[in-house]
Amino acid sequence: MRSNGHLPPLSALRAFEAAARLRSFSKAADELSVTPAAVSHQIHALEQDLGVALFERRNRAVELTASARVLLPGLSDAFAGIHNSVRRLRAHNDTGTLTVTASPSFAGKWLVQRLHRFQERNPAIDVRISATDTVVDLTRDDFDIAIRYGTGRYPGLDVELLLKNEVFPACSPALLDAGPPLETPADLQHHALLHDQAVDRDPLVPTWSMWLKAAGVDDEPARHGLSFSTNVLALEAAIAGHGVTLAYSTTAAADIAANRLVRLFSLSLPDLFAYYIVTAPGALERPKVRAFRDWLREEADERP
Repeated sequence: MRSNGHLPPLSALRAFEAAARLRSFSKAADELSVTPAAVSHQIHALEQDLGVALFERRNRAVELTASARVLLPGLSDAFAGIHNSVRRLRAHNDTGTLTVTASPSFAGKWLVQRLHRFQERNPAIDVRISATDTVVDLTRDDFDIAIRYGTGRYPGLDVELLLKNEVFPACSPALLDAGPPLETPADLQHHALLHDQAVDRDPLVPTWSMWLKAAGVDDEPARHGLSFSTNVLALEAAIAGHGVTLAYSTTAAADIAANRLVRLFSLSLPDLFAYYIVTAPGALERPKVRAFRDWLREEADERP
């Protein structure tokens, strides 16, 4: 048996992993596009190299020995990791497709409003947007770039600040015209307030109670009103005239610019979270990823 620092040939390890996983030399041979005799030869050489028996050979089947059961899990994980890394590299480098993950609120209210400008500048790059609140693993999954809403602490990844938020009351022009008046913060007591349930998930999220307190108004109105699972749903309810929402500057910008929403009062609260551009180490070396990153920064600088 050789020293612990020695690694057996990769081909022998691959033959063993396939045969052990499939419990068959012939099936392993089919998977590896070699003959069963070649698989048997590689495994015999591996057993000689390691100084242990790996299989109990029966008439129609093979069984794993205790040594084989120790060896198999690590090898299976290693070969799966190699396969995924090669697949991701080919997917990223061999095509003009750029895969982006972002939250539904940011994708719908900010990104898609501007994406045509990136396509006009980069017609050879096909952009695929995945709108999800799931935090994907950029080092393993098939995504080139993420736009994340949070604190910016993403260990092991490259992170750049994209946009900061402020939060302020907003409503539809129709509600403003119909009354009752909304001339001072105290007038909010005469209107339905629309709530974002995100505060139930994170106490750092700005709330109506926080805003009313900052405005010097009793927070009694904040205890009532419709409640929604996301701030974008509350925003849509405000656009429909169902009440006043606490709007986030980033996701409300397009609706305010189009006069679907009107900002009320000058007081705003800072949002402790922000939007960040997040990439795996080395991803920005790829021209299409760098082009999209640069375009995002240009758009953020020219907001709304």
